[in-house]
Amino acid sequence: MRKLAILGSTGSIGTQALDVIARHSDRFAVSALVAHSSSEKLFEQVRAFHPQIAALTVEPAEIPEDIRSACQWMFGEDVLLRVVRACEADDVLVSVVGIAGLAAVMETLACGKRVLLANKEPLVAGGELVTEAARKAGHPLLPVDSEHSAIFQCLQGAQGNTPERLILTASGGPFRTWKKEDILCATKEQALRHPNWSMGRKITIDSASMMNKALEVIEARWLFDMPAEKIDVLIHPQSVIHSMVEFADGAVMAQLGTPDMRLPILYAMSWPERLSTGGKRLDFSAMNALTFEQPDLSRFPGLGLAYEALACGGTMSAVLNGANEIAVDAFLHDRIRFGQIAQLVEETMHAVPVVQHPTLDQVFESDLAARAKAQALLKTARFAL
Repeated sequence: MRKLAILGSTGSIGTQALDVIARHSDRFAVSALVAHSSSEKLFEQVRAFHPQIAALTVEPAEIPEDIRSACQWMFGEDVLLRVVRACEADDVLVSVVGIAGLAAVMETLACGKRVLLANKEPLVAGGELVTEAARKAGHPLLPVDSEHSAIFQCLQGAQGNTPERLILTASGGPFRTWKKEDILCATKEQALRHPNWSMGRKITIDSASMMNKALEVIEARWLFDMPAEKIDVLIHPQSVIHSMVEFADGAVMAQLGTPDMRLPILYAMSWPERLSTGGKRLDFSAMNALTFEQPDLSRFPGLGLAYEALACGGTMSAVLNGANEIAVDAFLHDRIRFGQIAQLVEETMHAVPVVQHPTLDQVFESDLAARAKAQALLKTARFAL
């Protein structure tokens, strides 16, 4: 019986993790549940899973009487860190949105607990620091992203052979076949209409711009200690092959499955075992074709920024991430056009100084500097609608 703390329990990943825990209640128990402000949903989860600790960043007006004494309650901006320290968990699933996940990951490793990583920002913003902390802790970082889980699974079957190339697949999002000029003026409703996956608003916009894949390239560089020039992206609209690994002899191993996040979530939870998700299985006889395309960086310039950030090194990836969060929020609030997301990120990257081999504080300082610069750029005439 492994005890699991879920940071971000009311989000898409968190709710699906609880779904697989309910299916395997003989193998997993919930130690802690943390949400930002979705109190009603958290209350329901507390009733169903009986955690030791439940927490909200935003304190609700009241706790329902039936669960008031059911567990320890925590509130406030620092609940992620306090819960990680206090909970009796073997594993901590980090599925919160944004750079807040970085401090939570570092605290989890410092406490000797295993990290199940669904949050991209810790490795994007602080990859050097996180991987060194994981090495010292003696725990693997277990990826929950479908693409990184796929690579991780392929490497489990590699018998120690060193990969020569990592190939991250991408659905292409809702604008895969659109002309460049049409993408530039895409609406929120169009950008939020992902063809294959059900995700939160921020990650869905990132998928539409392919900035999500840019973040995954940076994440893969640190997670698998692979130089950027050996990490490729390939458009695969069917989302059946979740990623691939190429070896010295030209052989390629791939991980296939239906587009169901419960598979990588459960694999991270049960690794190195495999348990049933109860989900739909692949029916190869029903597949007409599996197709692949090279990404078009002129239509999706955000992807190219990942390689620029990795070439620069230091805190540049943190700058990219911070600027992108501001840009996506501005788009969702009708302050900029869709095509200006990558433009705002690029201009911020070129304006914010980079620190090589940063401390954790310097990573957070670079993130704040990027956000401030991006906000300042939003006020200039060239970003006016």
